[in-house]
Amino acid sequence: MFRKTIILLLFFAITACGPGKRKRTYSKTRTVTVEGSTEDTSPKRKSKKEERKNEKAEAVISTAMTFSGTRYKYGGTTNKGMDCSGLVYVSLKENDILFPRTSYQMALEGQKINVKDVQKGDLLYFKTSKRGKRINHVGLVVDVDGDDIKFIHATTSRGVLVSSLREGYWNHAFVKAMRIL
Repeated sequence: MFRKTIILLLFFAITACGPGKRKRTYSKTRTVTVEGSTEDTSPKRKSKKEERKNEKAEAVISTAMTFSGTRYKYGGTTNKGMDCSGLVYVSLKENDILFPRTSYQMALEGQKINVKDVQKGDLLYFKTSKRGKRINHVGLVVDVDGDDIKFIHATTSRGVLVSSLREGYWNHAFVKAMRIL
């Protein structure tokens, strides 16, 4: 009996740690678009406060980009392994911005914004679990080019990388955008 219990436990441990790639099917399609501005496109002078904010955003993005290619590790906050909220947490902390450590706690901070108003340095939040009811993934916006929003994040399958909100999976899982800077 003891031997059967051990074998059963090993079986569950092995299957729980199996590959995370599963074919996902979605019943509805949702698209996120960012419309271009119809205002005057002549260069406008930015206030010193806006320039400092942009410099801070660039510094945070630069820090996050140094982790590009780092493998995924749940709870990780180093070059040896990083998770999505760890990436954002470390990038902000190294630039003297204190912020919560987990993605669902991060989602409670800042000012909610429309996706069409997203700028560099804003945070994007996602629900990637079919069963989970709370936010479990976060990404940092690194570039906005028309309707294409690029963000850096850590994925379980590919580690730290830059993705686009236009990609079907991320578009479907998107929940909200928040401004913290």
